[in-house]
Amino acid sequence: MENKVLRSCLIVIVAIALLGLTFLGGFAVGSLFPADQFKQTLGIATNPSAQTTPLPTPLAGEPTQIVQATSPEELEELFRPFWESWDLLHENYVDQPLDDLALMRGAISGMLAATGDKHTSYMDPDEFAQANAEMEGEEYTGIGAWVNITGEYVEIVSPMKGSPADEAGLRAKDIVIAINGEDMTGTHGDLALQKILGPAGEAVTLTIRRGEEILDFTIVREIIQVPAVDYEMLEGDIAYIALYTFNELTTAQLRNALKELLAQNPKGLIFDLRNNGGGYLVTAIEVTSEFVSSGIVMYEEYGDGTRESFKAQPGGRATEIPLIVLINEGTASASEITAGAIQDRGRGTLIGVTSYGKGSVQNWIPLRTEDGGVRITIARWLTPNGNQINEVGLTPDIEVQFTEEDLDADRDPQLDAAIEFFNTP
Repeated sequence: MENKVLRSCLIVIVAIALLGLTFLGGFAVGSLFPADQFKQTLGIATNPSAQTTPLPTPLAGEPTQIVQATSPEELEELFRPFWESWDLLHENYVDQPLDDLALMRGAISGMLAATGDKHTSYMDPDEFAQANAEMEGEEYTGIGAWVNITGEYVEIVSPMKGSPADEAGLRAKDIVIAINGEDMTGTHGDLALQKILGPAGEAVTLTIRRGEEILDFTIVREIIQVPAVDYEMLEGDIAYIALYTFNELTTAQLRNALKELLAQNPKGLIFDLRNNGGGYLVTAIEVTSEFVSSGIVMYEEYGDGTRESFKAQPGGRATEIPLIVLINEGTASASEITAGAIQDRGRGTLIGVTSYGKGSVQNWIPLRTEDGGVRITIARWLTPNGNQINEVGLTPDIEVQFTEEDLDADRDPQLDAAIEFFNTP
């Protein structure tokens, strides 16, 4: 009787996860942690409903066709091998009792992983709450870095400015291969991330692979207030704005920064999107619209080849001022949407190095039966000229490297190049 009830509950969970794709409309481009990862999500907008992913055939050997369960009876038949495995595990596994909640969550994770898409995955209640807290601009406890948890290891997308991760010296593209001396080989990214997070005031040691180097960083966790905007007037009447994320606070803070800076009549504006791990799609469109006055700023392309276009919103505050955008390998997701639109529309000049290359669209769906959720890739986004960014990144108009020697000497050649651009007759 208990197994029958449990089976019914799990089937309901699977069905709700699939139906959620059809009836829920909050679309996001993920991170990274920060994205993806955490992170790297992109936002809430209304869109055509996503299509359910075809279910694989349960038959042995190579599947000859895609099989979909379209009725409760077909779904029950499809899951017979699953329940047989469930029973065999409970009857034979050496360490009893088994944690059925963990098995259920593992089953959902495996189902989503079977799509082969690294950005389609399950988040347990703690991970889902943590990710949403960051995107809502709230406080959370950790080291202060956007990360990608969808690869073989956790990857740093970008450290947050002034965070423990930033001050310790973590960089974009750093790979976390061990945590507190424990090898993370074969450990799921979600589980590795939980080991990085922890109480404020406690230290965590990350073993990082950076190119050919293996480095250890001991970082004391803090309560992190996710930053959004920093700005100032530079010498020579040049305005400077650094944008760190695309969360719920970003648009208002950016508009306030533009109001204050433009009132001082600068001759140009440097818009710094370096190490910006991304955020909400709706925020990306709002931010882009502050610099691009009209026209298409991005496309979403779906699996059937159809596209939906997103246009600039009227009323931008900085659509005429000469503009430089700084990008680097930590510029990802929503920040690539903004930089790509500015580049394609000829609105400004990109300086730096090739960006991260996160250009797929995820729908974050809370599960109705628990506090966790799933993120499912439903589209890819393209720049106004139709350029694919995913796994490619944006190529700057002017390439300027930022070396380790520059960092050690407290130099910023990319920012210097932008200033020189405005000061050159």
